[in-house]
Amino acid sequence: MTQNADDSVLAAPTVPRPGTVRTTPAGPAQSPPSSTGRLIGVDLARGLAVFGMYAAHVGPDPSQGGFTGHVMELAHGRASALFAFLAGFSIMLMTGRRTPKTGRAGRQAVAKVVIRALVLLALGTALTMIGTSVEVILAFYGLYFLLVLPLHRLGARALAIIAAAGALVLPQILYVVQHALPADGAAGIWAWPADADGIVSLLFTGSYPALTWIPFVIAGMAVARLDLAATAVRVRLALTGVRLAVLGYAGSWLALHLVPGAMSRLSEVSWGGGSTVSSAWWSDTWGYPDGSTPAGLLVASPHSETTLSIVANTGVAIAVLVGCLAAVDAFPRFHRLARPVIAVGSMSLTAYVLHIAAIRFLGIEELPGPALHVLLGFIAAMTVFAALWSRRFRRGPLEWLLGKATKPAELIR
Repeated sequence: MTQNADDSVLAAPTVPRPGTVRTTPAGPAQSPPSSTGRLIGVDLARGLAVFGMYAAHVGPDPSQGGFTGHVMELAHGRASALFAFLAGFSIMLMTGRRTPKTGRAGRQAVAKVVIRALVLLALGTALTMIGTSVEVILAFYGLYFLLVLPLHRLGARALAIIAAAGALVLPQILYVVQHALPADGAAGIWAWPADADGIVSLLFTGSYPALTWIPFVIAGMAVARLDLAATAVRVRLALTGVRLAVLGYAGSWLALHLVPGAMSRLSEVSWGGGSTVSSAWWSDTWGYPDGSTPAGLLVASPHSETTLSIVANTGVAIAVLVGCLAAVDAFPRFHRLARPVIAVGSMSLTAYVLHIAAIRFLGIEELPGPALHVLLGFIAAMTVFAALWSRRFRRGPLEWLLGKATKPAELIR
């Protein structure tokens, strides 16, 4: 069975059917499993991101505290950041991971990315308009694809520098832009269609504004360029991920405690959360800064759209990816046990859309808030579906349709 970079919206590799052996042109793969495992590890990371999004949308409210509350807290914001990070990885899989595709193949790959982006924009808009309480990420996701596509030929170092510069500069620009926008700045043609994410929302005011989320995507592109089969590269990446997470979260904690009046000011202007800002350095249970004070730029809680939050969540995403790659390679038994989650990751678009549809069908309105058994039911249902589907089909149902939608790109000469 060969790998196909077009098998999912995230360019996920196909999941091997139980009992099959992946082969190379020279015969069965007898070399270390990293050449295959690193891609399967990406699918495992995607599967975890899917379940993290489920936890954020239909899991118990983190503010309830206790072990369950803390686990739910870990998923909020970090799962979506992992999704955005893996989006960058996917772009490189489609356009040439280690070496960019050139000539006709390169032009076709770029066209396929553009078509996928447009489909995601349309699908995300449609899902937003059905009226669930979920802040649907797909339209934002499509815009990310379009914005970073011109960078797909750059090397890892250049991409890492751009991602770092974006993390340092773009949150401050967003802060200024949001203050410059009038109260109804997203009205008119910029908010078309009604009840969906318009251009202003997608770029600046929505739940996943492109201005501060594309650093995640570019970081994923940079990591994809690396030789992920090399142990030394994985070790350096793991250390980088940990350092970034510590820098972001610890930096926020220090800033909130050392900058005079920061904590008290934030407690006055936060919205949507609890009454204390003591956890603003890592959790969004306290709420979000309303943008009326520069002190909001010091927090690292998810969805705060700050430099420190981008740095910290990028570190978490890198660490999760490296952990998945290493676990799949090093522990064959774990690989077998994780196969259902890998299957979910290989059809992440299907998994995401189905859970939005299920929320609408079941009439779930308070998000987060359902009982733990609701989350477990969502996870179990998708895991069983993905495991059974992958035994018969190479792609998830929506991934197959998306592949058909990109066929016109093959007419490019």
